[in-house]
Amino acid sequence: MDHFENFYSKFVDFRNVDVWYPPGYEWEDNTRYPVLYMHDGQNLFDTPASYGGESWRVDQAVTRLIDEGKIRSAIVVGVWNSPLRWREYLPQKPYESPALQKHHPLFLERAGGPPISDAYLKFLVEELKPFIDSKYHTLPDRQNTFVMGSSMGGLISLYAISEYPGVFGGAGCISTHWSAGGDEMVGEMACRLPDPATHKLYFDFGTETLDKEYEPFQRRMDDHLRRAGYMENKNWVTCKFEDAEHSERSWRQRVHIPLEFLMG
Repeated sequence: MDHFENFYSKFVDFRNVDVWYPPGYEWEDNTRYPVLYMHDGQNLFDTPASYGGESWRVDQAVTRLIDEGKIRSAIVVGVWNSPLRWREYLPQKPYESPALQKHHPLFLERAGGPPISDAYLKFLVEELKPFIDSKYHTLPDRQNTFVMGSSMGGLISLYAISEYPGVFGGAGCISTHWSAGGDEMVGEMACRLPDPATHKLYFDFGTETLDKEYEPFQRRMDDHLRRAGYMENKNWVTCKFEDAEHSERSWRQRVHIPLEFLMG
């Protein structure tokens, strides 16, 4: 795995980026690989920076799925968050719509400022992705480029594929923190869904701690997905996990499911 300290950006604050490549990756080989971009990158692999000492162990999950023949070999890019995480991850255009104005005071109190997620996505698409595609043996097209995150990272993953449908072909939205904008956020995001003919969406939620708030919002999004032409278990999946909490430990236990759905 490669670690890039304070990756430069003209759009957002510098942050660390980890790039994991699969067993058998050869620098001199011409084999090309799909790429998964994941938020909260310090929590993905077993590093001292993992939140609460818990990580997703994404590298182990991907390796196991490759060995079992369930997914293709893939590169995982872990984009570390910054102290402005909430501002970078809350979908900016929905927030700026009249529908979400009533949520502004609470968000500003929590985040310390308005969203800057459009700038964060520019960093991903215009700076980080070109670097990854130039340095590693990637398949850079839409159908081989994915984005995934949990909680607020779930929101920004859905926003990423909606804002850049020509870049990302699939999004994994795990324990999506709909509570940040409630029904109004669900409605605004539903207006921006990518074309179901060319995209795949994964959602899930648990039933404990923060996750117990999410089901009503997710079911409303599910209704929007159906109306938009998404077909369950084909280009869209929503999973409910009984007794699962809002934590890296819970996400580690089920990360193989979105990985297989998106990249199988």
